[in-house]
Amino acid sequence: MLLRHALRSFLFGALTGYREALLFDDELLYVAALFHNVGLNARYCRSPRRFEIDSADEARDFLRSNGIGEPAVTEVWTAIALHTTPGIPEYMSPLVFLVSAGVQMDLRGARYDEFTPRQRDEVVRAFPRESEFKHEILEVYARGMERRPETAFGSINADILDRCDPNYRRINFCGLVLGSRWST
Repeated sequence: MLLRHALRSFLFGALTGYREALLFDDELLYVAALFHNVGLNARYCRSPRRFEIDSADEARDFLRSNGIGEPAVTEVWTAIALHTTPGIPEYMSPLVFLVSAGVQMDLRGARYDEFTPRQRDEVVRAFPRESEFKHEILEVYARGMERRPETAFGSINADILDRCDPNYRRINFCGLVLGSRWST
């Protein structure tokens, strides 16, 4: 399921880039899309870090081991690290924006109407969505974060844990400020 999601995310991101006439490296977009959820795998279930960071580090190591230069490595790392952080990727490089845009299109239909019915159909025909994809993807995310719930603070991941984990208690920024050790 995650592989098909990654491939659809790549295609939706690439289609967005072509439609908007953005300059981007489609191979780097492909790598970023393929690695963006690696940190949800069981290998990382005990990681104390956000899954996006584990995913970005894996992509970084892969790219470095294949002789890719540091500017490209950093851009892929940033794209993966920020793909679940709304409101920021669209103000960064085309690659950072397109990874997020592709993922968000596949997950929640962001900018759905900017794709033609034919484009949507061809992507889904090539890499089908499971009949229960919407629910299954949320469960995969929740399982990937259940042992590191504190990493969900400040991201959409808190919404996922809030829905899927009855024991999850959302960290509230206002509570952190008001409950800080500062007297004023």
